[in-house]
Amino acid sequence: MAKDKTHRGNTSQFYVAAELCRREFVAVPTMGNCPNTDVLCSNKEGTKFVHIQVKTFRPRDKSCSVGLKAEKNYGDNFFWVLCGIPEPGDKDQIFKYFIIPSTAMSRNVKKSFKLWKETPGSKGQVRSQNNKIRIAAIPPEKNLNGWDISPYLNNWQSIKDKLEGRSNFQGHEEFKETKRIGGVRG
Repeated sequence: MAKDKTHRGNTSQFYVAAELCRREFVAVPTMGNCPNTDVLCSNKEGTKFVHIQVKTFRPRDKSCSVGLKAEKNYGDNFFWVLCGIPEPGDKDQIFKYFIIPSTAMSRNVKKSFKLWKETPGSKGQVRSQNNKIRIAAIPPEKNLNGWDISPYLNNWQSIKDKLEGRSNFQGHEEFKETKRIGGVRG
């Protein structure tokens, strides 16, 4: 019988909130009471907020299911945290957190799914155009469009920058893309 994933999902929300609190932010798991937001986080003053959607995977997995809503860009104050939680007994595995801005997640999940549905299956069959599964590949794997989420590993700084009023995504593709097209995000 398959294990109940609810406990793992709830656990990951608390771990994400704990990591943010360790960094001196106020973070509260919503426990399903806020659509699209698993953890609501603010600066100490309560003047700036970010919304966080948490998805859980096991560190040995090759991908993390993110669902259809990953295709939607929820804006600059929205982040996805893919939380790798080792199972009890996985002594060689460590916790992993990939902190990904909504703009990067939506753009890359859309591109990857488009490539998937345009590519014939392993037996040459046409892929289902109604498939609702969306994934983010866990390094060293990459999504079909070549997206590598490695730069987002433990990228808590992106949330810190947003809550402290800075937008410093240097080294990440959204920063590079913004600079390339003259400061306007596409």
